[in-house]
Amino acid sequence: MASDPSNSQGFSSFRSRQTRSRFTPRLRSSNEIDEEHTGLLSSHNQDFESANKRSGNGGSGIHRQGNHNARGYHDDDDDEEYIENEGYRDRNSLSNPNSLKSKARDFSLNAGKGGFWAKGDKKVQDRSRTITFADSDKTRSRYPANVVRNQKYNIISFLPVVLYEQFKFFFNLYFLLVALSQFVPALKIGFIATYVAPLAFVLFVTIGKEAVDDYARYKRDVESNSAPYKLLVPSDSALAVALASKARPPPAGLDSGGKARIVSVPSSKIRVGDLVILEKNQRVPADMVLLQTFTGEQHSDGFRGGGGGASSLGRHVPMDSASTFVLDDDEEEDENGASKTASTPRKSAEQLGFGLNQDEPEPQEAEESGGTCFVRTDQLDGETDWKLRIAVELTQRMTKEELIEIGDRGVVFAGPPIKDIHTFLGNFTLHPPPEPSLTGSPITSSGPAVGDLLGHSTDPATPGPAGAYGSTTLGGQGSHFSSSNLHETSIQLSQQPQVAPLTAENVLWANTVLAAGSAVGLVVYTGRETRAVMNTSYPGTKVGLLDLEINRLSKILCGVTFALSVGLVALNGFRGEWWVYIFRFLILFSSIIPISLRVNLDMGKTVYARQIMSDHEIPGTIVRTSTLPEELGRIEYLLSDKTGTLTQNEMELKKLHMGTMSYGWDSMDEVASQLANALGSSLPTQSGPMSPTKVLGVAPPMMSTAGAMLAGRGRRDLSSRVRDVVLALALCHNVTPVVDEDGGVTYQASSPDEVAIVRWTESVGLTLVSRTRTSMSLKGPDGSILSFDILEVFPFTSESKRMGIVIRERATGELTFYQKGADVVMAKIVAQNDWLDEECGNMAREGLRTLVVARKKLSQESWVAFERAFKNARVRVEERNESMARVVSEHLEHNLELLGLTGVEDKLQDDVKTTLELLRNAGIKVWMLTGDKIETATCIAISSKLVARNQYVHQVAKLKEQEEARDMLDFLRSKLDCCLVIDGDSLQLCLDHFKTDFIQLATQLSAVVACRCSPTQKADVARLIREHTKKRVCCIGDGGNDVSMIQAADVGLGIVGKEGKQASLAADFSINQFSYLTKLLVWHGRNSYKRSAKLAQFVIHRGLIISIIQAVFSAIFYFAPIALYQGWLMVGYATVYTMAPVFSLVLDRDVSEDLALLYPELYKDLTKGRSLSAKTFTTWLMISVYQGGAIMILSLLLFENEFLNIVGISFTALVVNELIMVALEITTWHAYMILSEIITLFFYCISIAFLPEFFDLNFVLSTRFLWKTAVIIAFSSLPLYIVKIVRARLAPPSYSKLVMS
Repeated sequence: MASDPSNSQGFSSFRSRQTRSRFTPRLRSSNEIDEEHTGLLSSHNQDFESANKRSGNGGSGIHRQGNHNARGYHDDDDDEEYIENEGYRDRNSLSNPNSLKSKARDFSLNAGKGGFWAKGDKKVQDRSRTITFADSDKTRSRYPANVVRNQKYNIISFLPVVLYEQFKFFFNLYFLLVALSQFVPALKIGFIATYVAPLAFVLFVTIGKEAVDDYARYKRDVESNSAPYKLLVPSDSALAVALASKARPPPAGLDSGGKARIVSVPSSKIRVGDLVILEKNQRVPADMVLLQTFTGEQHSDGFRGGGGGASSLGRHVPMDSASTFVLDDDEEEDENGASKTASTPRKSAEQLGFGLNQDEPEPQEAEESGGTCFVRTDQLDGETDWKLRIAVELTQRMTKEELIEIGDRGVVFAGPPIKDIHTFLGNFTLHPPPEPSLTGSPITSSGPAVGDLLGHSTDPATPGPAGAYGSTTLGGQGSHFSSSNLHETSIQLSQQPQVAPLTAENVLWANTVLAAGSAVGLVVYTGRETRAVMNTSYPGTKVGLLDLEINRLSKILCGVTFALSVGLVALNGFRGEWWVYIFRFLILFSSIIPISLRVNLDMGKTVYARQIMSDHEIPGTIVRTSTLPEELGRIEYLLSDKTGTLTQNEMELKKLHMGTMSYGWDSMDEVASQLANALGSSLPTQSGPMSPTKVLGVAPPMMSTAGAMLAGRGRRDLSSRVRDVVLALALCHNVTPVVDEDGGVTYQASSPDEVAIVRWTESVGLTLVSRTRTSMSLKGPDGSILSFDILEVFPFTSESKRMGIVIRERATGELTFYQKGADVVMAKIVAQNDWLDEECGNMAREGLRTLVVARKKLSQESWVAFERAFKNARVRVEERNESMARVVSEHLEHNLELLGLTGVEDKLQDDVKTTLELLRNAGIKVWMLTGDKIETATCIAISSKLVARNQYVHQVAKLKEQEEARDMLDFLRSKLDCCLVIDGDSLQLCLDHFKTDFIQLATQLSAVVACRCSPTQKADVARLIREHTKKRVCCIGDGGNDVSMIQAADVGLGIVGKEGKQASLAADFSINQFSYLTKLLVWHGRNSYKRSAKLAQFVIHRGLIISIIQAVFSAIFYFAPIALYQGWLMVGYATVYTMAPVFSLVLDRDVSEDLALLYPELYKDLTKGRSLSAKTFTTWLMISVYQGGAIMILSLLLFENEFLNIVGISFTALVVNELIMVALEITTWHAYMILSEIITLFFYCISIAFLPEFFDLNFVLSTRFLWKTAVIIAFSSLPLYIVKIVRARLAPPSYSKLVMS
């Protein structure tokens, strides 16, 4: 339809004189403005101009005010799985820029700086910014570079930092000092290599590993920073000129004509203020305001076509008296934050003349032509559902040349960078071009301007309500604006700045991916100021608890060594250079803390990692941090994500109940049959051209009483009831179908619940084929298309717990209000019934998420009355939300016809129930940290058996006062066996005022569910538990939003799932599904801890016993600091002669795998740390003293006249004694253990012949050597064997009875 040339400019919406000074309009197309309100335009724009003059910035200071339910940390029940909208916003109040910046500072104090634990009184620097389309390079350079850097080191800091990380532990520092002492001649004992080589080997392996890992991070950073992106720049810009000067043709698809030029730059060169062009499936390089969206065809043609022809803003659309419109001063939002037109009634296609029934546009094209696009945010917030984003309407219709020409006229104000990904504070201001003269030609624009009259016709013959559209009442004062003076007034009023508020739905966050189409965005945050980087915590070096315990033991052993050295020197009377003797004794006894302990433990960790990755029952498991396998056996707290971790995030409608009839998942084919029968019989009647409803223009009588409703239901057959409930489910939602490249259709919504219901309606025969903001089309079982106009949408909020929609069927004109929601609120809205409460309880016990579906048929009169009252409520400045809710309640939400009850199942991961039950029996306290609302989280906690059978679930939500929090804590003290479900606001209140009390009580509960958690909040909760309890905390997740939590835990587990591999790559251990956790902890964790504890103590024993022998020898031989065993004997003792048998302990196991999994209670003993404790250390110390003393004293008593005899007898007894001790420590024999014992003994016997300086071969081969050695070994080992047998009888281990059974 051609547009009227006199009315080709767009016009803005307006508000009444009473509220005009507080209002900034959101622009609307011509067919969305009701003619009865256009009379207010003149008075509104005059006041708007004066307000702009007072503000000093053309009204660029738009901000949201009075929004108690704004998106942020204060929305308690909102969630990462179901991102509800922010309620009815009061975001259109006008203020000056200073006021807006003040609000931005306050907001950053409360929500941005410090994240979850932010204190409102902490001062921070104001980092909000005002960006124009023509900022200079100097201005843009003030902001951080858009560089991704995940490296831990650089060339200068690598060696110092790595060495510091190694030597900050006393264990390594001790070895370094001992090795350095060998370069002092007076302290030199034996070969330097015996002290330096082991330490150098350990450092070389560690430095090499860190270098390889950091180089891999460097390559990933380079790849990310060098990713090419297209920028839209002026043709005369420095960047465009520099690229044009290069002697090579421009890349294919890059435009080089006109005033605008498209250039390609790496991601790292993108700066604040750049216009970035994004293609489908391209990662967003920085946080940017969405200016335009378009299809590939539009892009290849050079963005948007110019002029008003491409826009509906300049169209003349006739309006009839039956069409009722509401002032679009504010727009409601759908469940993912996308703006949803609050009141957009539509006429039929025949009335509009667009031919919608004959040529229905593709859903994707319809959305993109409306300035919307979809983005994937799974690596940012963990949600697999696509999110709808809306372009700034002022720039959506511009061509690329017009975008470039905006220059200084385009101003974007952005609040300070904060962590909250659900909140953005800003506005976009488009100033008018300078007027050439006051009496010049009319100023034209491709877009709308403040002061334009949308949908106004200057044709006097055009019919309209109350006479004609040719004259319009201004301000309701009776004056008329004729077509003769319209043009002049339009010139005067069109020179006002146009302002559009910006919210999170207008922004593309970095690290998200454009899912469909193409887009242009203005960069507002780069580098470290992007939301993705601010929500990322950089990993530190994780150290296992066993390593910390060994480090403490090494300090104790160092003290023992020093005391022993000083004691020997003191017994000698501190004669001569006694201080030198002390140091020599310290070096002689350095084997008490053997460096081979570090080597053995690291090699053992490698073996454990290999065993884990080669386990066929947990395929795909990867150990990424090989230093932490022992930690798997010490876990006491498990913090788990929900979506994709406990659940598959795949919803399925399992049950449909209609009061007298219930359908389960196995009887849905009957529903399809009933629906086909009902639609087949009713469609011809309803869609006939002479149907009574269409002719008369009225809806059927509304059933207003419960008795009438029940009577009506009795008269209807079953097919009609099935049709009604299926049609309600197919219409009452916010789902959009998206056509894939292969022609397939994908349903996208912010809630998987709604997608599941729409898929179910498709499975029974009613398919959603298209959806725009104002219309919806369904395809019936026979292929017929049912077209509907969307008149009003009431989005789901955590407060209302319901969503509604008003639909008008185009074929009949019938108006119907559909509503679905939680049973707790819908029970008060629907007509009286006797089955709803009972069936809701039954479904809840089955773990199903229930939704009550109802409807109300509306007459034209009742709809007009509602629209009028709703309009008045929406233009209110004070208590707007409450007024709107009250109007909806009074006019629509009462005595609804109850259609049915649905039960949706969120599919759990395989074996989640048995896994959680087993972990609970193992003594592990499980917390679920999710962004889900309380109802959903509670449902999953019950269905997954996180909550034990008949366990009380205590829900805490919306605590505002300290007294309420104190009462809640008092209740928990008397109910420690319950499961606590707490929302974000209440959690923050408790941690702000009762941090110690809350953590102390919460950590005693068997299960806790924390809702509405951001990535940094999850990490903060993990750190709080670690700091308070000093216990091992394991975190598990599957999305990029779980990375911070995983890195903050003692042990991080990542699941490879639908949300990608970001969590898996950042985790210490990567698994494919949650159920693998059972074997990983209960079996591999047990073995790793028990084996490492035994190995560590045995290696210490091996060093202690030789040091005791040295001490006894020195005490007998005049306290001389002379080494008894030197050279190759010391080297061979720690390597060839004992290493293999000792290391074979890493294959030992105390119980079988089946037993460990059958009795998870055995895991509780591991968390107590009894395998390596002060008690076990003291036991091994006493064993070492006894055996070392026995070997040395008996060797001295039985020695021959030669000194070599003492060395030969004692060393042989020592080696054989260690082999026997290894055999005594083994619980379950392995073939490698037997081979290592035999081969080691064989090598020792052979080596005696090659060490004549230590062994007299004739004496060694004599019988005297054999019987003397046997006696010494018997005295040192036999008593320990007897003690072991007696102890096994008197104090058997906890698992002994299980093994015997």
